[in-house]
Amino acid sequence: MAGSSVKAKGQPRAMTPVEEVDLSAVRYQSPQLHAPHITGFSLRLFVWLMESPLLGRLVTSLLKSQNNMTRMLQDTVIPERPMFIPEYPPQEPEQGVVLLEEDTDPVERVEKALQCLLPYDPSVHWMTEERPPFLYWKIRDFAHAYRSGITTPSVVAEHVIAGVEEWSNKEPPMPMLVYFNADDLRKQAEASTKRFQQGNPISILDGIFIAIKDDIDCFPYPSKGATTFFDKIRTVEKDAVCVARLRRCGVIFIGKANMHELGLGVTGNNPNYGTARNPHSVDRYTGGSSSGPAALVSSGLCSVAIGTDGGGSVRIPSSLCGIIGLKTTYGRTDMTGALCDCGTVEVASPLAASVEDAVLVYSAIAGSRPMDKLTLRPSPLCVPNLVSPDNNNILKSVKIGKYTEWFHDVSDREISNTCEKALDLLCSNFRCQIEEIILPELEEMRTAHVVSIGTESFCDLNPHYKAGKRTEFTLDTRTSLALFGSFTSTDYVASQRIRRRIMYYHNEAFKKVDVIATPTTGITAPKIPQSSLKLGESDYVVSACLMRFVIAGNLLGLPAITVPVGHDKQGLPIGLQLIGRPWGEASLLRVASAIEELCLENRKRPSAFYDIMKA
Repeated sequence: MAGSSVKAKGQPRAMTPVEEVDLSAVRYQSPQLHAPHITGFSLRLFVWLMESPLLGRLVTSLLKSQNNMTRMLQDTVIPERPMFIPEYPPQEPEQGVVLLEEDTDPVERVEKALQCLLPYDPSVHWMTEERPPFLYWKIRDFAHAYRSGITTPSVVAEHVIAGVEEWSNKEPPMPMLVYFNADDLRKQAEASTKRFQQGNPISILDGIFIAIKDDIDCFPYPSKGATTFFDKIRTVEKDAVCVARLRRCGVIFIGKANMHELGLGVTGNNPNYGTARNPHSVDRYTGGSSSGPAALVSSGLCSVAIGTDGGGSVRIPSSLCGIIGLKTTYGRTDMTGALCDCGTVEVASPLAASVEDAVLVYSAIAGSRPMDKLTLRPSPLCVPNLVSPDNNNILKSVKIGKYTEWFHDVSDREISNTCEKALDLLCSNFRCQIEEIILPELEEMRTAHVVSIGTESFCDLNPHYKAGKRTEFTLDTRTSLALFGSFTSTDYVASQRIRRRIMYYHNEAFKKVDVIATPTTGITAPKIPQSSLKLGESDYVVSACLMRFVIAGNLLGLPAITVPVGHDKQGLPIGLQLIGRPWGEASLLRVASAIEELCLENRKRPSAFYDIMKA
């Protein structure tokens, strides 16, 4: 990035102190990542090279050098102090919101959130002969059907079971779940049905079918992280906190959803259980790592799923599969009971068929753990009051930040143009303003994120790797671990210094704007190479394209949401991402709801869709 670093003769390269960087001198440079694309036997050979003591050091050193990592982290003076976890200045209270006291019962919080939604209109789905645009069944549609006797959770459960079995037996199979127990599903649905028959449903979420990603504990199911062995070395004794909160509301859990092994990839490729397929085009990836959750929601088998997002792992698959993906602020949700609960970039959050469903589930699962309340000092938990008479005026005052050169750095301008049209619709309907912003050092941000999540993942997995489990990881995972294991303490500390610089740039941008808008991904859903199904795939170039716009949400812990806004010429979904201020989920959800409504006619029914309501 021109303007943010200097090199005096005979001196090492030094970054300009972040407060002194001249933004007018910054020039956007499209990232050029250099890494081989390998599948099949070639991948096996490459892993052997990466893991060999001498050759491995040479290969990783070459990869890091080719991608400027050594120059950036080892050969550059970075004057800022490290930021080991996200640090936020105090935030102004959000406008037009309803506070949800996070220490109260999740049932009470969900009820409060429900009152903030526009009144439910059953005619949208139930009482019209005309064919509206394609609409997913929402949580309130199921609640209406249960309360009015149209159907019961037990009846819907049989449709879910039939759908899961149908997709699993298709050719090619669509393995969305790694653990599924039809009898347990029937038992949960029967208990919910009885509550409705007795007139005592627990909440609006009672009888709602939700899938849980396989790196989040959901007792009595095992948590494998989509490996073949992790359940043998780590037993599940109780629900993760976010799952327990949903169970308290009467949710029915479908099972454990497929994922990219241990979350160390963003395509969703998994040779252990089969690779989940995109319901809009079954020869393409869902994106990952929350591949199974996205496929389940997109295909209609559930309204919501819970995933984890450490590097776009909720937003990327949500975008590629044409659904909503909310990534909460770091520390907003209690991660206790997730395999990735010790890192500085991950959150657990919902993938949903609609923004209103995301609002309801977010209100149930949110709430920081005690330690995070002390260190992160979260702003009060709240949701947007969408029935407030001030809602339109609040939208009118929204300023949207757009870094135009970055915004259009996509594989096909059709992606960014579609996102731009959605923003134009928002501005023309609500008179929002778009402000040009500059975000320097985006390549440095990507490098700092790779080192941060990579080092933290390696720290978690290295003991198992050394204890003889190395060959039980997929080849793709072993490639990543070999690279992550090459990072030094200097690399890690330098990355945290970069984190502080990037946080400064974003804080400065948020002095001018309320949200930052980008395409969610730089490409639409990539094709699944046939050669990758058995042994896996390593393709860092495609991964970088998928992750191009999502990293600030993780390295800086900022909230973000992806909203479907259209399709490309091949019928593949395109998502628009909104990035918010720290703890600003309510403001994001308000803008996302408006965009969703404006772009509703652009949503298309996936080619692989199962109607579990059977209306």
